[in-house]
Amino acid sequence: MTRLPSLLLATTALTLATQASAQEELNALVWCDHTDPALIEPFEKAHDVKVNLREYEGTGAALALLEQSRPGDWDVLVIDGIDVFRAVEAGILAELPADELPTADFFPEVVMAENNGADGKTYAVTEKFGYNTISYNAAKVDPADMESLSTVWGEKYNGRISIYDYYLPVMGLAALADGIETAKIGEGDLETIGSTLSTMRSRAVSVAGVVAAQTALATGEVDIVVGGGEWLTAVLAAEQPDLTWTIPKEGAVRWTQSIGVLETSEKKDLATEFVKYIVSPEGQSRLATSSCFWGMPANAKAGEMLTDDQKKVLRWDDQPDYLARTQLYPAPSSDLDIEMQDLWLETLQQ
Repeated sequence: MTRLPSLLLATTALTLATQASAQEELNALVWCDHTDPALIEPFEKAHDVKVNLREYEGTGAALALLEQSRPGDWDVLVIDGIDVFRAVEAGILAELPADELPTADFFPEVVMAENNGADGKTYAVTEKFGYNTISYNAAKVDPADMESLSTVWGEKYNGRISIYDYYLPVMGLAALADGIETAKIGEGDLETIGSTLSTMRSRAVSVAGVVAAQTALATGEVDIVVGGGEWLTAVLAAEQPDLTWTIPKEGAVRWTQSIGVLETSEKKDLATEFVKYIVSPEGQSRLATSSCFWGMPANAKAGEMLTDDQKKVLRWDDQPDYLARTQLYPAPSSDLDIEMQDLWLETLQQ
């Protein structure tokens, strides 16, 4: 008699464990802003699914992971907006139902239908955007100096600068400083851009990734981050209000990130529901204020779910001006891209 309750408990536990293990799962390759439980858990509860997230940095890393994986291992991919075409050309993204995506509610400049599709089909959708520009400590530098790229990396701030370690936006800023449009960068512009990069690098104490650059600014190791922006300082605004950012008179580089469903996914319907959740006003408001980094939601209706303080940090009311004064990342051809990477590496070694 005494063994029966124990046996029943054991059987119940085994049944629950079996049910838990049988829960449907979705696997996503993402950037760190998607790993916030506040973003993921509402979808998991609504669909009774476990979302497994693998964080990566750089499109090349994602493509390498996919090459090393079996078909069906991954269902969702978050990718830099300018690199969607690479994923489409490689045949790794599935077509999305364009009529089910709320792009009519997006900021028009970030719909970017041509970037997110091909041959009239939609393969990805913009989910978040922001700016690679100048972040700085307003208590340590003259804010007026940050309003022009010509003074940001001048002699005055020698040894007080860190450079974000992604070549495209930083070279884009160098181009803007030289009066070159990011979309028109050609081989003939590299010498000029290279000279500006050399000056920039000579003033910098480090070339750093997201976390390292953020830490350096927060701890006072540096006072300026070239290539920074709201994504670098917004999460620090409450505790360190002097850490801020600006878009200089020459402009800045606009980043976008997109999300899509992988062609080899065996759960395309569920993966599509995840994409639709991410670009819904609810998902967008949570993604915009992720604990990893903040950024502007592509869906303007997310503003109805953000607090006034959150919108102030994101500079919601300034977006029309910012969108008009910024340019997209450089999108060089394969040959030019190799030359730009080589130039970047040469600069880092100086």
